[in-house]
Amino acid sequence: MQKLIQGLHEFQANIFSSQRELFERLTQHGQSPETLFITCSDSRINPNLITQTQPGDLFILRNAGNIIPPYGAANGGEGATIEYAVAALGVKDIIVCGHSHCGAMAGLLEPDGLTELPQVRSWLSHAEATRRIVKENYTHLANGALLTATVEENVLVQLENLRTHPVVAAGISGGRVSLHGWVYKIETGEVFSYDPQDGQFEPLAAKVPEIVAAQAKAVASSRELTGARRTI
Repeated sequence: MQKLIQGLHEFQANIFSSQRELFERLTQHGQSPETLFITCSDSRINPNLITQTQPGDLFILRNAGNIIPPYGAANGGEGATIEYAVAALGVKDIIVCGHSHCGAMAGLLEPDGLTELPQVRSWLSHAEATRRIVKENYTHLANGALLTATVEENVLVQLENLRTHPVVAAGISGGRVSLHGWVYKIETGEVFSYDPQDGQFEPLAAKVPEIVAAQAKAVASSRELTGARRTI
């Protein structure tokens, strides 16, 4: 607790004052994040640090294993958080981010080790599809390689579960919402993004020029459209 209290003092004395305008703006105008970031509760994961974002940029949902139960399958806060993010806040992107050395996925692979953790075992039942996919298709892998495959497959399974939520399905159908699968590698700081065309997780850093170019093109098209409307 002493470390936390010292941190609070540092925040109030130095950090807050330097960002006062940001917090005042967030207070006056509310939040308007463009991204729902779903990740694991693991203490080694810091979404804002990884993405270098500020307060108000990310709407964050965290739980053990970055698991999203299918719509109606659980009464937890996941469904409500997703619904609010899409329907009320109007987020445009939803990211499911797994990570290396995930304890939840390790538990999924070794359920016998969860006999004293009945709540955890019950929660991981929402990743049963992940366990089955790995068991039947990755018999050639072991240890770290098997855990990595499990983490990646779980991200894909949870993306499919997301699509069962009505607000997400409607948003995707209307072109208002896009889904993204990421895996964060703790030991290197790398983030891998799933490419549906290649069917592989690829380094996101390699795609940055492509993403920037696409964004610039979208901005240019928007400006051209605005200019055309003005001339009309």
